[in-house]
Amino acid sequence: MENTSRLPDFTLVHGNATLPYESVHFVVLQRSMHLLSIAIYGISCILGVIGNGLVLWIAGFRMKTRTVSAVWLLNLAVADFVFTFFLPLSIAYTALGFHWPFGKLLCKLNSAAAFLNMFASVFLLTVISVDRCVSVVWPIWCRNHRTPRAAFGVVVATWTAAFALSSPYFVFRDTALTSHNITSCFNNFALSDNYDTVDVRQLYQMRHQAMVVTRFLLGFAFPFAAITICYGVVASRLKRRRLTKSSKPFRIIIAVTASFFLCYFPYHVFSLLEMTKASASPQLKMALYLGIPLASSLAFFNSCINPILYVFVGQKRFRQSVLAAFEGAFGEDFIFSLSSKRKSRSISQAEIQMT
Repeated sequence: MENTSRLPDFTLVHGNATLPYESVHFVVLQRSMHLLSIAIYGISCILGVIGNGLVLWIAGFRMKTRTVSAVWLLNLAVADFVFTFFLPLSIAYTALGFHWPFGKLLCKLNSAAAFLNMFASVFLLTVISVDRCVSVVWPIWCRNHRTPRAAFGVVVATWTAAFALSSPYFVFRDTALTSHNITSCFNNFALSDNYDTVDVRQLYQMRHQAMVVTRFLLGFAFPFAAITICYGVVASRLKRRRLTKSSKPFRIIIAVTASFFLCYFPYHVFSLLEMTKASASPQLKMALYLGIPLASSLAFFNSCINPILYVFVGQKRFRQSVLAAFEGAFGEDFIFSLSSKRKSRSISQAEIQMT
């Protein structure tokens, strides 16, 4: 593979395409956007390693009793930590002008790990929201059936689904040498080295559309709807029954929902636009070429803020140690954010009175 004609010229994922924009303004804007992407990747890498590393250390080694909340957050940290381990490759790829010098295997592993993280994180965030909703709505049932063993079974199913949805990216990811002597790491959906024939291009387009639509529905639309509904029910119940006077649970709910939307929505919008860009205007192609790397880096920024959201958001004081803050997040009382056992018992009493 020696020239760009063998590459799908309608592929822009992570800057794979070579578009004929050579104006000074475009070059300056391109460099600025790519530098911003590198900065976001770098921040995500540093914060992700520190935050998720703390979660792994505390939940994996410091805690004597494994709670359901600890199971959720531990696996969420595993997913995010695995991705941050591969982030330096994405940083180097962007910094080198989307030249991939690391070989085909790492090209496949890097992409598969990124989407494994995305699906696992999204599914686990959804599971956490459902768990909190069920804990508030049916506290008596949860007291009898909500166990770490049951949580482990849910986690296994979550990881299985994430592996299944991310495995095609390992299969389709490929490398190719362009006419500018740049090695591109791109999605070879047709598994071909020649895109000159109509059949190959149609096969590429069909598989590309299937991947994008599946990723949007299962990786954003359905999970975001579930998270919004669950946290809406939680907020409504807490407020209506006056289970807590603290505003902390409401701040956490708003922060988690908003961060999920802000981090993932731009990426999926660009992916959907990219899917239809074959007959798009040059301006849209330019916007996609510039915006997709930035949207991708923003999507994966979610990997480093999960520990912050679930541990520190809502804290009025930061005098307590980082260790105490993390250990408090793993406790079951974190779900309700109640200040005493008496308030926790009032949930069950309220349910009994309503039945």
